[in-house]
Amino acid sequence: MKSITNISSRTAGLVASAFMAALLGSATVNAADVPDAAAVEALVKSAQAEGRVDSVGMPDSWANWKDTWADLESKYSLAHSDTDMSSAEEVAKFKAEGDNATADIGDVGFAFGPIAVKQGVTQAYKPSTWDEIPDWAKDKDGEWMLGYTGTIAFMINKTLVSEDQRPTSFADLAKGDYNVSVGAVGKASQANNAILAAAFANGGKESDLTPGLEVFAELARQGRLSLAEPTIANLEKGEVEVALLWDFNALNYRDQIDRDNFEVVIPSDASVTSGYATIINKHAAHPNAAKLAREYILSDAGQLNLAKGYARPIRAEHLTLPEEIAAKLLPNEQYANARPVQDFAGWEASASQLPRSGSLRC
Repeated sequence: MKSITNISSRTAGLVASAFMAALLGSATVNAADVPDAAAVEALVKSAQAEGRVDSVGMPDSWANWKDTWADLESKYSLAHSDTDMSSAEEVAKFKAEGDNATADIGDVGFAFGPIAVKQGVTQAYKPSTWDEIPDWAKDKDGEWMLGYTGTIAFMINKTLVSEDQRPTSFADLAKGDYNVSVGAVGKASQANNAILAAAFANGGKESDLTPGLEVFAELARQGRLSLAEPTIANLEKGEVEVALLWDFNALNYRDQIDRDNFEVVIPSDASVTSGYATIINKHAAHPNAAKLAREYILSDAGQLNLAKGYARPIRAEHLTLPEEIAAKLLPNEQYANARPVQDFAGWEASASQLPRSGSLRC
């Protein structure tokens, strides 16, 4: 896997969208400041007074969020609930509910962080580990920041796909007789990035996804583009033969279902490395609990929780992963042709057009 340092150097030059939202309620830390130990302690007390944190798009099964929520409950007595939804749905929910917010914090794909800021639905908080988060991975005012990264991978059901048919590249996809599932293109960041990865592999770029869309259009013409969502339940039932997923999801699903019956590979011709960012609702009912959740997510303990869920912590260069965690990840050499988004403006424009690009099934 490319190190976080490599990703950072290749994406230096990101100009993040800036929006400074007013802090709500009894906020204990100035959003413009990086809190010291005393400020974090005060934040803990304010969060405990609120008593709970409600999230969207942060379910137990994704990147091991369950351990983080369990820690927040055991350490700080914060009750928690989550409603799973796509990145686009999270931003839309924050916008639609306004002052009547039912969610405090969400986890959205990289491209959706700046979109949330432009929609005016976020509020800022810089955690105490702010200086250890690469500049490319955070909004300069603390409106959003990546907690972890992932790379688009193939998850292959070895029981349903014969060894000679198993794809190791996007070029292989057109030659098989198995079905392929990409998920909710236009809604989910994972599915959108699968299109971008296919575009990278076929001469496309962030501002031109046509070569990637053609990959799936060809699968549709062959009758091999699956309508089944690439969820763990559908994979377990055998309804998906090859799925395009973030590596952390694919590895997690593989080990939950049956490690021996599934193979996970990074496409050898190209893939995309991206990540997910926390956004705190401008109108959060529990703003301090949301800020404490972000504080914990970016702490050493929170970052290791994400690594246990097969995700690559954004502060990886400042952590030492236990051997048992590192052993679950894919070999570094598989990531040789994976690359991060560099043209952010082009990618944002292209991703926003995906819902209007026509059904991949037609």
